[in-house]
Amino acid sequence: MFQTQSDIRRLLASSGLAPRKRFGQHFLVDRNLMQQLVDAAELDRDDVALEVGPGTGSLTGLLAERAGLVLAVEIDEAIAAVARGATAGLPNVRWLLTDALESKSRLSPRLLSEVLEATAGGRRLKLVANLPYDIATPLVLNLVQGASPWSRMCFTVQREVGDRLLAECGESAYGLASVLVAVLADARRIARVPRQAFWPSPRVESVMLRLDPPPPSRPRPIDPVAFGHFLRAFFQQRRKTIARIAANHAASTAVIGAMATMQLDGKLRPENVSPDTWLRLFDAVAASAGRC
Repeated sequence: MFQTQSDIRRLLASSGLAPRKRFGQHFLVDRNLMQQLVDAAELDRDDVALEVGPGTGSLTGLLAERAGLVLAVEIDEAIAAVARGATAGLPNVRWLLTDALESKSRLSPRLLSEVLEATAGGRRLKLVANLPYDIATPLVLNLVQGASPWSRMCFTVQREVGDRLLAECGESAYGLASVLVAVLADARRIARVPRQAFWPSPRVESVMLRLDPPPPSRPRPIDPVAFGHFLRAFFQQRRKTIARIAANHAASTAVIGAMATMQLDGKLRPENVSPDTWLRLFDAVAASAGRC
């Protein structure tokens, strides 16, 4: 089912279509890298593979060979018609024509409903996708924060986004996304993906990442979504010290009190506070002031 660049060109041309920048359509045409992505997911018939941005269905077919069900989510109805034709005859592929996101802070209710139905029998949810650049970060962070239970995520993403997701405290790319991933997942880079691995070639290089749920022994925030809101209030003002930001926080009394109890240096900037410290600060504030 793998499609070469020539295959994709022919499929699109036969329908009078071309890649659309609006939807970030860059098709992965490197067979080895696509196979590496599929292998990393370790799919079996108890898995539901969630593919967001399936394009012409090249990856979709490979996922269908291993997963019990493939949920293919595509916003572009024209290209979805091409992909449905290319994957005709695969009974375990379910197409969902919708935007995966209702907003940057929320997944599509329709997508969530489909995922809930697909996993109702105990199947595991695994995101396996060549993600469109524009939605990659909010999609991954929504899943990480528990919008729907997940078992693994394997995806390609713009290198800059990958750097942010994997960044450690003190690094220039470290931010809200880095903290959420560090606290709520185990993440690692699978491979670097050069521009030439896609058609049409994007202007930037990509990376392939794998995220797994953290071990049960790792501390988790009381409310992962509220934790994200708490972090956003600080990282939106990352040039300020955390003491200045705390002074204007909606729960300033609780935040300042928790910082004092933890002996947290108020002169630090958000990027100099470790994920573990952010989690302890959030839990302390949540315990004293209610949900942040």
